[in-house]
Amino acid sequence: MSDVNPPDRPPAPEPSPTGYEPFTLAGSDVVVPPLGVGTWAWGDRSTWGMGGYDRDLSEDTIAEAWTASVEAGATFFDTAEVYGKGESERIIGRLLARDAASGGPTRDDVVLATKFMPSPWKVNVKEALVSALRASCDRLGVDRVDLYQIHGPISLRGHAALADALVAALDAGLTRCVGVSNYSVKEMRAIDRELRARGARLATNQIEYSLLRRVPETNGLLAACRELGVVPLAYSPIGQGRLTGKYSADNPPPGKRGFSDHPMEAVDRVVAELRRIGAAHGDRTPSQVALNWLMAKGSVPIPGAKNRAQAEENAGSLGWRLGDDDVAALDAVALQERRSIQNRFWQHG
Repeated sequence: MSDVNPPDRPPAPEPSPTGYEPFTLAGSDVVVPPLGVGTWAWGDRSTWGMGGYDRDLSEDTIAEAWTASVEAGATFFDTAEVYGKGESERIIGRLLARDAASGGPTRDDVVLATKFMPSPWKVNVKEALVSALRASCDRLGVDRVDLYQIHGPISLRGHAALADALVAALDAGLTRCVGVSNYSVKEMRAIDRELRARGARLATNQIEYSLLRRVPETNGLLAACRELGVVPLAYSPIGQGRLTGKYSADNPPPGKRGFSDHPMEAVDRVVAELRRIGAAHGDRTPSQVALNWLMAKGSVPIPGAKNRAQAEENAGSLGWRLGDDDVAALDAVALQERRSIQNRFWQHG
């Protein structure tokens, strides 16, 4: 592919009383807003209970969340081939088709990202990745996605082979830019180096990052992202609901939500500080303050939204900024994650 030479660093959010600026992803003209939407729950039964324990989650409520998010400017939607065994992508495809038929938002009004699972048995990773991306595009009903990501550093192939595969996807016109997810500093630097050698750029690293998991700050990952021009995408930004104030030590979250796992007594103390700060910013909710804190750190949070109310709640994190004192106060109460087996095996760190 032809060489591209955008600045090494993405535009940092500029101080503004109206909020944070969007990012242009490295190696492309793809612009992402300061807030996105994670669609892991869309079509997923095992963790999020769609069609199971969560009777309030349906394709109708997801459609309402989609519309409310787009209306609010949270137009970046992140999915993956494994979310709901492809159903998350199919749902997005049906929503895009619905909007096209009804004269609603067009494909160009949203930014679509999906991910490739590099399972160890996928030895011919270039063929597997390009084939998987074509299948994702089919499920999404699009000719190409805006961002294609490697879901995690679990391939048996080296970074050079993975970079070759990502560049093949770019050359085929199936994606506008490429990224990774759950990559450590060392892994991110390695894939970035291989991509640059091929005239491409690493645009994003999707990481678990929240007030309940600050390891991306303490291990140097955020600093490395700034150095390389990689935009951090923060998943589970409200600790899978733990930072909304909906749950507490007396009312823990349901299901298998194990990421950002802390005793709820400790989480309750963080939520109390979020409430205090939110009250001083026009009665912002705990989750809105938690999302704004991530924006202040230069990341793009991608919270889930299962209905219109949740999408509108998320959107309330836009259009304003925490002060430096607020950020420092939240830094002081933020928690490090407990080192579970899942953390050590799958996630960066």
